[in-house]
Amino acid sequence: MSDATPSPEFPTGSAPDSPDFDTLTRDIADVPAVEVITTVAVHLMSAAAVNLGLAEGGEGHKDLDEARKLIHSLAGLLDASATEISSFHAAPLRDGLKSLQLAFREASLVADEPGQGPGEKYTGPVFG
Repeated sequence: MSDATPSPEFPTGSAPDSPDFDTLTRDIADVPAVEVITTVAVHLMSAAAVNLGLAEGGEGHKDLDEARKLIHSLAGLLDASATEISSFHAAPLRDGLKSLQLAFREASLVADEPGQGPGEKYTGPVFG
């Protein structure tokens, strides 16, 4: 049998240890919405921090335009999900958002007007 011929046990593109699509779909269905929302928020926060140059060796990854987009998206997500997730989950995310907004303001060469910074459409003006 050539390497190009799929084995009857493992169809092309699958391996013995990789779950099938139906298994993955069932797994994500078991994850509570609040966990999905907070996970997405943490990913947005992490990506924004890297683009603000806050990661180790971060100056090489600094991109304020990308950071602005990520912070704005995070603020929108938190604003939209405020009634869906408890204060227990929302409070640390809001604190992280404010820290990112302040870091953006500090890193930016041209200061945004109060209320015009990333995400401030949703949070209002952010002051230290």
